[in-house]
Amino acid sequence: MKKLVRFVTNWEQWNFFVLYLPLFPVWCWYCIKSRSLWFFTASNPTITFGGLEGEGKKEMYDQLPADWYPKTHYIEPGKEAALVRKAIRDAGFEPPFVVKPDVGMKGILFRKIESWQQWEQYHNRMPVTYLVQELINYPLELSVFYYRHPATERGTISGCIEKELLQVVGNGEATLQQLIGQQPRAAARFQEMRQRHGEHFDRIVPAGTRYYLSYAGNHNRGARFIDLMHEVDDRLVSLFDDLSRKTCFYYGRYDIKCHSLQALREGHSFSILEYNGCGAEPNHIYDAGLTVWQAYRVLLHHWHMLYKISLFNHQMGHRYWPLRKGWRFLREARKHFALLETID
Repeated sequence: MKKLVRFVTNWEQWNFFVLYLPLFPVWCWYCIKSRSLWFFTASNPTITFGGLEGEGKKEMYDQLPADWYPKTHYIEPGKEAALVRKAIRDAGFEPPFVVKPDVGMKGILFRKIESWQQWEQYHNRMPVTYLVQELINYPLELSVFYYRHPATERGTISGCIEKELLQVVGNGEATLQQLIGQQPRAAARFQEMRQRHGEHFDRIVPAGTRYYLSYAGNHNRGARFIDLMHEVDDRLVSLFDDLSRKTCFYYGRYDIKCHSLQALREGHSFSILEYNGCGAEPNHIYDAGLTVWQAYRVLLHHWHMLYKISLFNHQMGHRYWPLRKGWRFLREARKHFALLETID
């Protein structure tokens, strides 16, 4: 009985399919009402597949003002490392910088590159297009969920969270391995930590020094989320309304680094790391003290808005994807991610 209670109360650790299975009939109902399995593809007309999965980051960045996202250089796989290294340097990059697949998700193969040797190892393993991106050092990393019905001028910020990356803080006595064992989120991912940081396990981390175990701000990568909805105001909503009108982005989540929320409100000292369309989770349900039933209410509300936005755009001429086209695309996207996971 205790195991059952522990399982139910720790719903945030459930497998994705276990968590969403009870809501599946609702999703099916929206498909039936829309007469399309791919009704969501009309939600964000300028993003492939509406942004459910399989979309590239380049197509998103190309729609943003150039100074609103990190400086980025795209690398095709299979090219000689020496030539690619020269091209990266010519583009103005030197380590440290960030690398990640152009088509990726959940922090898969996201890495902070500290040296050219480390980059070359990454490059030689990558079978797909990836990007080199400047490392943004603003202190605050945010995730902002935004939606706007296309018939309205004003949208809604339904979630705003600060991301605290998976990390440990040294005390000058404990080894990295010991610190990981004392950090519940890291200890739960011990084998992954051994794979990524095993060569430093015997290192004594100096007192007060932060050692980042992952630079990916994803819940499934151990990041902790801190609710900031009390900081959302009209100025912040207006900024995303303006961006939504420029990009025809109506439903999804922005991942942002900024100097402060006030700077973001004022429209300076921030960088959009990426934005995710209809496949984005309203990740403000995590670390918020919600029961699973409260989390379900949040998810169902967002699905309802997704359906309404998609239906309106469909009626305005942004047609749902044909059945066969959607199946082919989804099949190829799943193959792509399965390949990335084996490398990660």
